[in-house]
Amino acid sequence: MKKYLVLLFPLLLLYGCTSGPNVYYDVPREFVNAELMNQSISDCRSGLTGLKIFLDPGHGGEDRKNTGPMGIAIEADVNLRVSLYLRSFLEQAGATVIMSREIDKTVALKDRSVLANESGADIFISVHHNAPGKEGDNWTNFTSTYYHATETDFEFEPMEKDLAKYIQRDLAFAMRNSGGLGSFDGTYSDYWIYPKAGFSVLRLTEIPSVLLECGFHTHNWEEQRLALDEFNKAQAWGIFKGLCKYFRNGVPKISFRKTESDSTKKDLYFTIADKNGIDYKTIKVYFDSTETNNFSFDNVSNTVKVGIDSDLYNTCDIRIVAMNTKGNSSYPFRYKFVNIK
Repeated sequence: MKKYLVLLFPLLLLYGCTSGPNVYYDVPREFVNAELMNQSISDCRSGLTGLKIFLDPGHGGEDRKNTGPMGIAIEADVNLRVSLYLRSFLEQAGATVIMSREIDKTVALKDRSVLANESGADIFISVHHNAPGKEGDNWTNFTSTYYHATETDFEFEPMEKDLAKYIQRDLAFAMRNSGGLGSFDGTYSDYWIYPKAGFSVLRLTEIPSVLLECGFHTHNWEEQRLALDEFNKAQAWGIFKGLCKYFRNGVPKISFRKTESDSTKKDLYFTIADKNGIDYKTIKVYFDSTETNNFSFDNVSNTVKVGIDSDLYNTCDIRIVAMNTKGNSSYPFRYKFVNIK
């Protein structure tokens, strides 16, 4: 019996006295092996170097009301700690990071999108921790990542869903959480919360955007983990690893090249740049919100040739979407066609 007491005593010191089960979490292997950490960050540089990433730690300042039942995890502070650790990992891998806030201060919701749109960043990530809609619910807990709109909406961008999938997979793994019962993989359209509107920061932010609800600060055990600095660092590592894998697989970029015209038709040429090559079967072209088959693709020059009848269109938005051979969709691209006769 004395031997058991001796073994249990360090655990009591480590986890403290709680009315429920002890709160456990896994430390990433890289955190206890400097060589492995350095190698992991080095491996990410090929995809992240030169990227500009905007991080938005949700809430803060006058908005500090979201907290767990024990009052030890204030969402605004947890969001900031995770974001600061994530910034550190990203900068070590060669990315430039801009933040909506670096301290506990008030940033208006609309201002977060304005700052992001003016930043010139490649992507926007808003970091949050969730709470259930029903008061007194302290048993719901899962990790989720949101993208804007749904596949049937014109404003939906496939690459945002791709980005959400990569982050969600590694963040949920780092936290050892499920993705909830409302989604097969833990990614959700923000229309699931606000039908046909979505989250303000995703709707108003013009660069590719996702919003993370890392876990529920209202959950009894999760709150205790979220209050731990090391666990916040592990969360950030999961997000970082997801970003690393996503960008390492490449994201196609589309650009306008030139126009050729005759009396009734104009041919517009667009280049799709990607290191892994383009899957030509995935290319889609839209005139405004209508898909068209009036295009061709040259896989040698990676050029999309789009034919448009100048008698039918005075102006229209040309939208092109394509995937590379790794399955990553292209950055959002729209070209404003104006018929000059």
